[in-house]
Amino acid sequence: MAEGLKRRIGLGLLTAYGVGVMVGAGIYVLSGAVAGVAGTWAPLSFLLAGLIAAPTALSYAEFSTRHPEAAGEAVYVARGFGRDWLGIAVGLAIVLAGVISAAAVLRGGAGYLLALVDLPVALVVVALGGALTLVAIIGVLESLGLAALFTLIEVVGLALIVWAGASAVPLAGVSGAVPWGGIGAGAVLAFFAFIGFEDIVNMAEEVIAPERTLPRAIVLSLVIASALYALVVWAALRVVPPQALAGSEQPLALVWATATGGSGRFLAAIAVFAALNGVLAQMVMAARVLFGLGKAGGALGVFHHAHPRFGTPVLASLVLGAAVVVGALSLPLAVLAEATSVVLLAVFVLVNAALIAVKRGGSRSAFQVPLAVPCAGLLLSLVALVANFALQG
Repeated sequence: MAEGLKRRIGLGLLTAYGVGVMVGAGIYVLSGAVAGVAGTWAPLSFLLAGLIAAPTALSYAEFSTRHPEAAGEAVYVARGFGRDWLGIAVGLAIVLAGVISAAAVLRGGAGYLLALVDLPVALVVVALGGALTLVAIIGVLESLGLAALFTLIEVVGLALIVWAGASAVPLAGVSGAVPWGGIGAGAVLAFFAFIGFEDIVNMAEEVIAPERTLPRAIVLSLVIASALYALVVWAALRVVPPQALAGSEQPLALVWATATGGSGRFLAAIAVFAALNGVLAQMVMAARVLFGLGKAGGALGVFHHAHPRFGTPVLASLVLGAAVVVGALSLPLAVLAEATSVVLLAVFVLVNAALIAVKRGGSRSAFQVPLAVPCAGLLLSLVALVANFALQG
């Protein structure tokens, strides 16, 4: 008989996990990219992106109370469409996307670290990947506790950027018509900064009172991330012109240097913690998806086992940790990382469609949203998917 996961996670740690996944190293790059198309109205683009993500997040929140299980999206799609094979395909796609994302972020984090210390890149990747895998195996409370610490360091760094921008002498104001087209284009770019809330549902079998905790954590993490993004970009644009921000490879370091006269070197260290947070979060999430997929038996059944002492899916964590390290050292990550967003947006489309099918059946759950919510989520996810193809093309 398979050992079960242990319920040790409350609302605080789960919300910190969600915020950490979203507010990762991406804000250090996306702030400049969004400012390049939306100009001084970039904060509005981030708020609009949060609103675009909200219907899908609420669809996940309702499904999380209907089926509080690991491998959340796989279960939702399988139950919604009555097709187990489709659920398994979605689950494996989520695992693959998690591995690719973690590998890309691990390589990026190693790059930031190598800017501070002189070590062989392979040694740094293996050491960091191995250490994070060990943490993931030791326990979910330990994993999310460490992730919460990393998130706190990230948020403190972003708060310093906000303070620097808010306290500096501002640039001259900009007049003219509101560039709605630029704001909309910026929102499409900023939307990808909100991908991550969906990872929360895969922790369902380790969450205390999941029917109550999961929806709250999803909504709270989305609201907190939206506020942080808007504040950071607002502060940045008070002191650095939009095009200068867009043209910088380290836009937030530029903001710090302009506002304070300092080097902003500490931001490289914070980016390392942001990267480690992203890698750990993806490892933990993907291992739970494999654990959940193994429930149905078959070839994946070997992963549906948790360590009797640690209460974690050890085999799944080891396999994924090794895959992330190998990927970070060998894969063409730039191309594969772009595929990650396509996979996740396609899953968003399927999850919203599955909830529409379930709600039309008349069943009820502890947390419910109007039918218009998954309909809006479906439409907006399709638009974002098409826009993503256009941006990559």
